[in-house]
Amino acid sequence: MRALPVGDRALLVEVSSGDEAQALHAELLRRRADGSLSIAEIVPAARTVLLDGLDDPARLAARLASWDIPPLPARAEQAIEIPVRYDGPDLADVAALWGVPDDEVSKIHSAAGFRVAFCGFAPGFGYLTGMPSKYDVPRRATPRTTVPAGSVALAGPYTGVYPRSSPGGWQLIGTTDAVLWDHARVPAALLAPGTRVRFVPTRCS
Repeated sequence: MRALPVGDRALLVEVSSGDEAQALHAELLRRRADGSLSIAEIVPAARTVLLDGLDDPARLAARLASWDIPPLPARAEQAIEIPVRYDGPDLADVAALWGVPDDEVSKIHSAAGFRVAFCGFAPGFGYLTGMPSKYDVPRRATPRTTVPAGSVALAGPYTGVYPRSSPGGWQLIGTTDAVLWDHARVPAALLAPGTRVRFVPTRCS
């Protein structure tokens, strides 16, 4: 673990893996909730966590090295369920990469328990982990200029749902009517770092 100063009141904490970043994020949230840590913003990413609004960043950086950070529990809060029609245009390509029949993709994907590791790319877009590494898939060699909103997609170790139409190079395996970002909702984002997610297969119309 390495803590780097960012301005006068922030730290960027680097760790060696996504699992470590998620565990650190959960521990920081726990300590803030119990009052033992005063911090304004905690922003996880793939292998870093940004801590902003610190009164004494140098002191916290020195303390972090001695923290005992437990791994994430196998089960936490109830998962958000996202209904999915496994009808994506890249479904057959993903099945071939996995070495399974096309109809097995939905069974494998929906059997996994996911967690939002971090958010980015677009408002409401969560990078979800939870698939075994043998199911990692590459991004498309040629990105699409337009990916429809609600597309359920895979890239590397991540699953994501496009909250709005945008360019993208992920492998599209399905679609959902779930609203990932809604300005009128509080909070606007359906998914936040740490949220548990399950994808539920629905019948294609």
